[in-house]
Amino acid sequence: MHIWIDADACPTPIKEILLRSAMRLGIPTTLVANKNLSVPASPHVATLRVGQGFDVVDETIARLVQPGDLVVTADIPLAAKVIERGATGLNPRGELYTAENIGPRLTMRNMLDELRSTGVSTGGPAPLSLADRNAFANQLDRFLSARARPAPAP
Repeated sequence: MHIWIDADACPTPIKEILLRSAMRLGIPTTLVANKNLSVPASPHVATLRVGQGFDVVDETIARLVQPGDLVVTADIPLAAKVIERGATGLNPRGELYTAENIGPRLTMRNMLDELRSTGVSTGGPAPLSLADRNAFANQLDRFLSARARPAPAP
């Protein structure tokens, strides 16, 4: 399993939770962004800088993700691609994207995008709260625990 982070839009507290988990559990984790990122020195954490441009980060993650991987993103079209590839998407507010819920989420996102293109103000997400951070940490823990491999016998 590999954790991929859509790092351009991922809130700093969520990145910190992910990096601590990756280092503690030894899970390969890559932050993908179109700018340089600073991360702690760890054999389990890497950064991948991609070029500027619309959806370059998303397309890179979608191309590299493998079945069983986890992608942390708030981008619903990316989450849909991730699910198609057999991986799991996790929103920074703690919502898992699944084959069952991604269709309605994508439809709603497209409708709001269409409204915005006509000049309608649809607002934006609320600031990340402590409850959001806790929901994310709990969902991440559940996801990782479900995939934990038993320790080899001595």
